[in-house]
Amino acid sequence: MDIVETAQDAGGFTTLLAAAEEAGLVDALKGEGPLTVFAPNDEAFNQFLEEAGLTAEELLGDPRLGNILKFHVVPGKVMSTDLEDGISAETLLSPQEIDISINDGVFLNDNIQVIAPDIEASNGVIHVIDGVLWPADIVETAVAAGFDTLVTAVERAGLVEALKGPGLFTVFAPIDEAFEALPSGVLEELLDNPEDLADVLLFHVVSGQVMAETVVGLDGQEVETLLGETIEITIDGGEVFLGQPKVTRTDIQTLNGVIHVIDLVLVP
Repeated sequence: MDIVETAQDAGGFTTLLAAAEEAGLVDALKGEGPLTVFAPNDEAFNQFLEEAGLTAEELLGDPRLGNILKFHVVPGKVMSTDLEDGISAETLLSPQEIDISINDGVFLNDNIQVIAPDIEASNGVIHVIDGVLWPADIVETAVAAGFDTLVTAVERAGLVEALKGPGLFTVFAPIDEAFEALPSGVLEELLDNPEDLADVLLFHVVSGQVMAETVVGLDGQEVETLLGETIEITIDGGEVFLGQPKVTRTDIQTLNGVIHVIDLVLVP
């Protein structure tokens, strides 16, 4: 039996299976793989819902659901004997990782325990866990990735809570050097004028989670930003440009959307 059939046969994964179906991930979990699934049982989901003040219906309708589930899946077949203390495992929500610690048991991200390991399936393995793993959102990911100026700007503009919201969002994130390349005094002026700064930042955000493979297919088209103005996407020599800025890294996935890195600041 594949991973989905194995979970169905084992019982106790009603919410997980419903979530996989709602998020459109059933086919992926029934695919060739191999995959390793850290699977919260129904008790884990019930505890999570209670602590979060959510109903199962609200969770299943959350736009972040697919990303949450992808954070529970690691490419390859990783048995419990392959796990070592202090290692990290990159998930399908790349580059988000799960930290592994071993101390009187196997723990994920410090506080979620593997309670039933090594349930083998034809296309991978399931490890049952006692909690729901929660990936970093756009702001947390930007902080960890070292987008210092962008994060400072988001804070000054009062957009932190918005970019930590359910989304989903696509953020074209300028590196620090992109802000430094602005004409002299412009960055300082923007940081002193939160409303203008917010307009500039919203010009870097598109509603929805637009992955690189979709962006490439938008050659010559304009996409609307959260500012209400559009940016034109062009492909030249296999590279993606948003007007003059070039996309230098793609598909940094997060809880509530995706980040693509650009080398210049977009100015509306």
